[in-house]
Amino acid sequence: MGFLIPLFMVILQMNRIIDFLKKEIVLTLSFVLAIISMIFVTPNEKYFDYIDFRTLGLLFSLMTVMAGFKKMGVFKVIAEYLLNKVNTMRGVTLSLVLLCFFSSMIITNDVALITFVPFTIVLLKLADKQSRAIYVVTLETIAANLGSMLTPIGNPQNLYLFSAYNMNISDFFKTILPYALISLVMLVCCSLFSGKSPIVYNGNREELNFDKRLIAMYIALFAIALLSVFRVLNYLILLAVVIVFVLIFDRKVLLKVDYSLLFTFIFLFVFIGNLGNISQINGWLSSVVNGNEVPVGVLASQVFSNVPATILLSGFTNNATDLMIGVNIGGLGTLIASMASLISFKFIQKENVSIAKYFGLFTLFNVLFLAANIILWLVIK
Repeated sequence: MGFLIPLFMVILQMNRIIDFLKKEIVLTLSFVLAIISMIFVTPNEKYFDYIDFRTLGLLFSLMTVMAGFKKMGVFKVIAEYLLNKVNTMRGVTLSLVLLCFFSSMIITNDVALITFVPFTIVLLKLADKQSRAIYVVTLETIAANLGSMLTPIGNPQNLYLFSAYNMNISDFFKTILPYALISLVMLVCCSLFSGKSPIVYNGNREELNFDKRLIAMYIALFAIALLSVFRVLNYLILLAVVIVFVLIFDRKVLLKVDYSLLFTFIFLFVFIGNLGNISQINGWLSSVVNGNEVPVGVLASQVFSNVPATILLSGFTNNATDLMIGVNIGGLGTLIASMASLISFKFIQKENVSIAKYFGLFTLFNVLFLAANIILWLVIK
């Protein structure tokens, strides 16, 4: 009978591995693709040339800073302050949606949804309006995905493209601004359909009772990160400063960083680098992507999600602006088109709501917003 204990431990570990793989689908897929590509291109020292260490350094630094702010509850305090100024369902919906839209430009779409979706669910429960959670969370998700596209640091694909293509900031804004504006107008219109029913938020207002030195430190680190994003400061200096200061003053925040995203990038860099060394595939992808960056970016995002699609397609085109449009509006559509959308889904599926209804409403609104942005692209181009 003694063999049963080791067997049980093995089964337990296997279940944990399976749960992890289910949770990190994109990471798993990127790892498998990297391994498969290694069959055709033998690992060698050139693999290091595949990896964009600057993007990884910037991503790690920004995620660390945002994790610090989130840990201290800064975002929730701001949200509560704004929501205490409104007293109707329409006002609450509009405030939450705009909060996700504008905050995602700075704190990223992932962080915006991780912060404000749970807060939204709690708020609606306290106000006895949980039946509106599906509608509000759907709009919040779209708002975070579309708002984040307006800045180079709003989402991982923008950070990567801005860094990899050494994009000009004015060209960046001119390219993406029309799509952000039409999306904002549509979000406001949809929010206004929430109705005028009164709402009373009975939550206890949180106060900023934490260490002011930490607040000052993270504000300073964020400012330094922006200097590095815009190439005023070398990313290695940023990385060193962030690691040293966080290790000294708030080391536990390093446990909150999304390392899965960093490894996803690394595996995809290897996969794409290897594809570039397979002449037949390289030639075919280049012919498909070149001149079709927007439609291919949209379609690839529906299947692979827009961050992996960005890294994959970037190896086969020099047209950064069209690719940026494609993968950003491509975050609309399916549930996996943007991994940030899965964050909202994970929160909503824990609630006593119809998942089928959420999926249906989510798909309907995403298709409508995607169609509007594609029409705008056809008009502009």
